[in-house]
Amino acid sequence: MSGNGAAPEWGAGRPVDAAGGISLFRRLWRAGRLLPDGAASGPVHPVLRLYVRWVRRPLLPAMRLWRRNIQLRVVATTLLMSVGVVLLLGLVVIGQVRNGLLEAKRHASQSQAEGGFKAARDFADGADNRGQDASQSGVRGMDSGTWLTTLVQQLSSGGQGVYHVVALSADSGGASAVGARGPRASGDIDPEHSIPADLRKQLNSRTGALERSATVKHSASDEGEPALVVGKRLYDNNNKAYQLYYLFPYTQEEKSLTLVKTTLATAGVFVVVLLGAIAWLVVRQIVTPVRMAAGISERLAAGVLQERMKVTGEDDIARLGEAFNKMAQNLQVKIQQLEQLSRMQRRFVSDVSHELRTPLTTVRMAAEVIHEARDDFDPVTARSAELLFGQVDRFESLLSDLLEISRFDAGAAALEAEPIDLRDVVNRVVDGALPLAERKGSKLLVRGDEQPVIAESDARRVERVLRNLVVNAVEHGEGRDVVIRLAAAGGAVAVAVRDYGVGLKPGEATRVFNRFWRADPARARTTGGTGLGLSIAVEDARLHGGWLQAWGEPGGGSQFRLTLPSTAGDTLRGSPIPLEPDDSRRNRGLNEAGVPLGVSGRGGGVPAQPGPQGPLPVPVPAQTRSTPPSVDPTALPGSGARVVARPGGAAPYDKGGVDATDRDLADKGAADEAGAGPGREGQARGR
Repeated sequence: MSGNGAAPEWGAGRPVDAAGGISLFRRLWRAGRLLPDGAASGPVHPVLRLYVRWVRRPLLPAMRLWRRNIQLRVVATTLLMSVGVVLLLGLVVIGQVRNGLLEAKRHASQSQAEGGFKAARDFADGADNRGQDASQSGVRGMDSGTWLTTLVQQLSSGGQGVYHVVALSADSGGASAVGARGPRASGDIDPEHSIPADLRKQLNSRTGALERSATVKHSASDEGEPALVVGKRLYDNNNKAYQLYYLFPYTQEEKSLTLVKTTLATAGVFVVVLLGAIAWLVVRQIVTPVRMAAGISERLAAGVLQERMKVTGEDDIARLGEAFNKMAQNLQVKIQQLEQLSRMQRRFVSDVSHELRTPLTTVRMAAEVIHEARDDFDPVTARSAELLFGQVDRFESLLSDLLEISRFDAGAAALEAEPIDLRDVVNRVVDGALPLAERKGSKLLVRGDEQPVIAESDARRVERVLRNLVVNAVEHGEGRDVVIRLAAAGGAVAVAVRDYGVGLKPGEATRVFNRFWRADPARARTTGGTGLGLSIAVEDARLHGGWLQAWGEPGGGSQFRLTLPSTAGDTLRGSPIPLEPDDSRRNRGLNEAGVPLGVSGRGGGVPAQPGPQGPLPVPVPAQTRSTPPSVDPTALPGSGARVVARPGGAAPYDKGGVDATDRDLADKGAADEAGAGPGREGQARGR
């Protein structure tokens, strides 16, 4: 990054705009076409995106195989580690061999050169020795050029192909000399380009032998070969200084080192392949039983309980297989026992229910006769006749519910779906619940019935669900209004029943659909409820592929929502009506006591006063919700029910108060479900 914050400078070699001198890559960078989607400079360039896709496409199968195959990962990791170890060992061995060869070469070269230097000195001093023959006595009168030529020939005669000899004038200063003081060399060696200049300068000022690695040049070729150069300054027969060099090529050492490299590479390949095969065999012995166990586990989960692992040997894998088979055997026995017990229970309930019908019919006929003649009895007996008649009705309803539950448990419930208008079903339910509502002082209000609400469903089952919800809302509404809302959107229809009674406490929304559960055990069932109504309603909703969900807040009422697919067999993705109504305390910015959150600490707020038409609106300043409300931890996924235990913040207040329920929330509900609803609906689907 440059100091002014610009993009880093890129190197040469990229396309350059001839007019402006700016590379194509830099212009694309500045235009923001090379950055990923969502970056500040813009989207990815289409060409770059296509290139990335083209590169990744053939790699996707390999990446998928790498993630799913543990044997491949272990073998590949073993191979990579083996290659690294072999390379490291090879480098160490080659380094040691190279150092050994160079050291041996240096010692041999020094010994050979020292013998040559001694022979040269003896050859120069031979003319002064007494008693020598005529040929030796004539050496001293020989000129320097002839003497050097003769010396080089004699010294190189015994080292053909092993070393070369070069003689240079000591006062040549590196320049070419001609005549008698010119350089002498054996073979086709280029003396001036083969001897380093710095070595020649050092020999002019020193008397001992020096050595240096250099590249030997040949006259017939421009290519050189590495060699060890050993030189020393000596004196010829005329006491003139000259420099004598021995050049020892590394040819033989290079051949030896190449042979070692080839041998190590071949051995390394065989070792890596052998280690890979060993790793594959070892891992296969471990992975095969694991894969077998995984496949058998999948089949056990699919209901094939007789699957078992094949056990061979007595090692750890065999013990694992035996333990797995024992576990599968125990699970099979337990599941069979539970299935048998469940069948016995269902059969018992069904048989008892059927067997009770005959005596119940007799008891009912007798109760009707006694009830019709109660005017002739004394007050106590007449009251007993009325109680007997009512309890017989309740007992008959309980018996019918038990039979229906037994059908659901046995999987014998059948859905007779046909296109129906839910408005007709709601109207029939309202007409049937009007007498109870009048006795309780409640009004039944229907909203959203302006447009047809068509769905393929079983009219009898849907009517039973809605009748149960409306009757419960009237019974627990404490004389306040009950609002029934209809909506259709997004391939789904929904009916919500809202009451403003006692509501639901934290944790009750998860138990409200349990069999024989009552919100208040002390409350009398004035309408003859059996405690199985909501359980049957949930089963009816599931049979349609729909949801039955509950919401409530203590003292703020509750809302039960039935959501069904418009077409039988479709999958629900949302509901047209939000589960939490708009007039909840949280949405109106109130706390549990009905006091506005902005003034709850100062005592200046007035709680909402319940009236015959429901809770009246209380004008409060609009609040901004800062944190989401806390959800009761006992509201586990299942029915999709939720209880608002304690609001964590306030939402803007709807000045319409309870009149907001008069609006058609179909469009708003669809928007809410598309936004914040999927998480909540996911819990409903998990029940």
